[in-house]
Amino acid sequence: MNKPLMAKATAVWLVDNTTLTFKQVADFCGLHELEVQGIADGDVAAGVKGFDPIANNQLEPIEIERGEKDPTYALKLKFNPASIGEEKRRGPRYTPLSKRQDRPAAILWLVKFHPELADSQIGKLVGTTKPTIQAIRDRTHWNISNIQPIDPVALGLCKQSELDAAVQKAAKKKAAEGEVMSDDERRKLVSTEQSLGMPADSKIPSNIAGLETFSLSEDEEREEPVPDADSFFNLPDADTGEDDEGDDEPSR
Repeated sequence: MNKPLMAKATAVWLVDNTTLTFKQVADFCGLHELEVQGIADGDVAAGVKGFDPIANNQLEPIEIERGEKDPTYALKLKFNPASIGEEKRRGPRYTPLSKRQDRPAAILWLVKFHPELADSQIGKLVGTTKPTIQAIRDRTHWNISNIQPIDPVALGLCKQSELDAAVQKAAKKKAAEGEVMSDDERRKLVSTEQSLGMPADSKIPSNIAGLETFSLSEDEEREEPVPDADSFFNLPDADTGEDDEGDDEPSR
């Protein structure tokens, strides 16, 4: 059931100007019955000006009359022919002006670290258009030399759950198409929860796998022994033994 515009203000008007029950007003405005009772008691919506649904072409007067006569009657929103065929707007999400300058950095991060994501997925995550994404992919963006990749979650452009869902969707699509994923791509396609639950060994990149098996003793065996520093100073005497005996004679 569709709800009227300015539902709380409409409820204020209906409470003040009709004898409808709290449940009727709550069902028509999409509010809780206790919330409507709070409006009547003055505890809720204090200072809110009532919004007349009859004058604003949202409710027929006959509906109020029927509702006042029958407490079980459900008010019906007035039919609006202009709403036929109206669909929810589809496209990239709205990005505040204060964060629009951060979108290129977020796009570059997604393109660099999640190349499996489609342009449509990136557009939904950060609220941008395909030409902008393509320009950053091709490095033809006018400011590409000054753009540094930054995580869109850190920038506040999307939630971590939304990014994880998009990555998982890309993984399923790639698996359905039969493409072989590398080890690096498999690590990128796991969610944050899965990554935190993985053992430490599985987080080691494949290009350095095996290096951690060398022990310290093996490393020491490869190194050449370092000479003792004292051996450089304990040099043999150049004088012969006869000279040493002569030195023992007291000087005159």
